[in-house]
Amino acid sequence: MATTTALGYGLAGARRSALARAPLLPLRALYPALARALTTKRPLPAAFDQAVNDQLAAIHEAGTFKAERVITSAQRDQITVATAGTNKSQSVINFCANNYLGLSSHPAVIARAQAYLTQYGAGLSSVRFICGTQSIHKQLEEQLSQFYGTEDTILYASCFDANAGIFETLLTKEDAIISDALNHASIIDGVRLCKAQRFRYANCDMADLETQLQSADAAGARLKLIATDGVFSMDGKIAPLDHICDLAEKYNAIVFVDDCHATGFLGPHGRGTPEYFKVQDRVHLVNSTLGKALGGAAGGYTTGNANIISLLRNKSRPYLFSNTLPPPVIGAAAAAIELITDPTSQQQLLLKLWANTELFRKLLTDAGFTLKGDNHPIVPVMLGDARLAAEFANEMLQQNIYVIGFSYPVVPKGQARIRVQISAVHTEAQIRQAANAFIEIGRQKGVIPA
Repeated sequence: MATTTALGYGLAGARRSALARAPLLPLRALYPALARALTTKRPLPAAFDQAVNDQLAAIHEAGTFKAERVITSAQRDQITVATAGTNKSQSVINFCANNYLGLSSHPAVIARAQAYLTQYGAGLSSVRFICGTQSIHKQLEEQLSQFYGTEDTILYASCFDANAGIFETLLTKEDAIISDALNHASIIDGVRLCKAQRFRYANCDMADLETQLQSADAAGARLKLIATDGVFSMDGKIAPLDHICDLAEKYNAIVFVDDCHATGFLGPHGRGTPEYFKVQDRVHLVNSTLGKALGGAAGGYTTGNANIISLLRNKSRPYLFSNTLPPPVIGAAAAAIELITDPTSQQQLLLKLWANTELFRKLLTDAGFTLKGDNHPIVPVMLGDARLAAEFANEMLQQNIYVIGFSYPVVPKGQARIRVQISAVHTEAQIRQAANAFIEIGRQKGVIPA
């Protein structure tokens, strides 16, 4: 007779069947009595409990509480979303993923991830410098370096980690970071970890950037680093890297770009904002992600000067103290990069993405909506009021269009919006269906003329 171990191995019959289904169902659903027995309340100190409840109440009162919708399918253009409070799911068209090229569920990407899982295992159980570097990690770093035409690349668990680890490694209190006011939160947090002097310039304002560079010089900065998003993710606005590089060279600074919302699709060959502005040889460091256009799984990286990459391997804390990327993630990213560097598939993907973007923007603009952005697949539909944005997104879901309302603190107060994200896998019919839903709801709510 089979015996039961602490991990559940050796269970027979129905129990083994239940375990086989376990990845698809939460523990509480499979074993509700056991879950209740294992759950114990852990009361907080009264003051702490009150502080947390006050914050939650304020968020609810402002209409900005963010409830996570649960997807029950793979990430693609058409997904299924669980209906709250029921066992049912709803089929919707997804317009809020960073899946710009639709590679998250591409057969070649999935097949490579599965092959790497079989050959190299689920993970390394180690950081890179101990026993966490496989040949496939070095191969992907070389693949990324070739893609950018850079000297070397270092992989991280995420681009957030890459941003957290770069500034404190390179700069000291004698140096200066000159940062765009609307940079991503990960850049802001990375800057906070660094002891360098901080100067902030208004978003994409080159006159203010020059003023801040002059202020850094006046403060006696030894080294100067200009930090900017390549594309600002809430606005779809593209940073003017050509002008930034001009000022960097005038004031002897280096240029750092977080290019997460451009890598793989912006520029003639998808090499991002530096290629878009033809300044690849003038941008010193690029941080980006494997979790958006490049397969959508996880992971980030820094690419650029070989000595800087070597220094990061030795001093960057998120790299030194985080587990290495799992082999399936490496495989997915490697396959995605092959797809976007193959001339045939690359042009098919890019042409479709930009055609979809142009069509959607035109339909909403013609209807009277206010849009932000520089003809980017990120299409912010401006609504202003936080509650309106949340209600609008909920009504879009009722029409089987999955979008999300964004409000403070993700965006400034009074600038709530629905951020639509276009993908190369959207069909023209899906683009028009989403636009029609926006127009119908927009007219009902008085956002655009009836």
